[in-house]
Amino acid sequence: MIDHAHDLASVQDATERLLTAVAKLDNAAVAEPSRLPGWSRGHVLAHLARNADALVNVLEGRPMYVSAEARDADIDEGAPRPLQAQLTDVRESAARLRAAAEVPADWSRTVELRNGVTDTAARLPFRRWVEVELHHVDLGIGYELEDLPAEFTEREIDFLADRFSGHPDVPPTRLTDGTRAWSTGRAAERPEVTVTGTPADLLGWLAGRRDGSALSVEGGSLPKLPPL
Repeated sequence: MIDHAHDLASVQDATERLLTAVAKLDNAAVAEPSRLPGWSRGHVLAHLARNADALVNVLEGRPMYVSAEARDADIDEGAPRPLQAQLTDVRESAARLRAAAEVPADWSRTVELRNGVTDTAARLPFRRWVEVELHHVDLGIGYELEDLPAEFTEREIDFLADRFSGHPDVPPTRLTDGTRAWSTGRAAERPEVTVTGTPADLLGWLAGRRDGSALSVEGGSLPKLPPL
């Protein structure tokens, strides 16, 4: 069962870690490339701020973004700002999201995200937690997948394995870190491929942050995953 209050607290903790780390940068470092192709660190920070505001929209029954073009334009516009402006925006947008989540509401209701994707309101805090943690890694400032909270890593592997379950382009696949196991890909009586690795490497591959070269594969080649 999803505990949205627990996840909201985890979002706040993750946000504070990110803000503390980013505050050690300078304007030049914010303008440098992130690990995401075509995005500077400023792009990542602007995206995090606008994503918080977008989730406020979702919680309050409005479209997440006006349009895909408007979303991209807002990120591009915010990317060149100096460090202090970026920090203020991330902090204040996170506070707006926290305030919106504190309003009494039916957390079991269905909400609509981007591209027609729907989910329960109770899952929104975890979705935000994913944004903050993975984009902290994407900044390339010393926070790695191995540094993610263990609970987060396990839950995100669960989420992504479920996302690819039944996907016609992904062969039946068993994932394991040697202790836990997950199944994903097309349905079959038993998985055709077994992929083994550390939780960080499994998550990195599923989330498109690592190429999977650190993983071991039995029963075939490493499946090619569709974009998230």
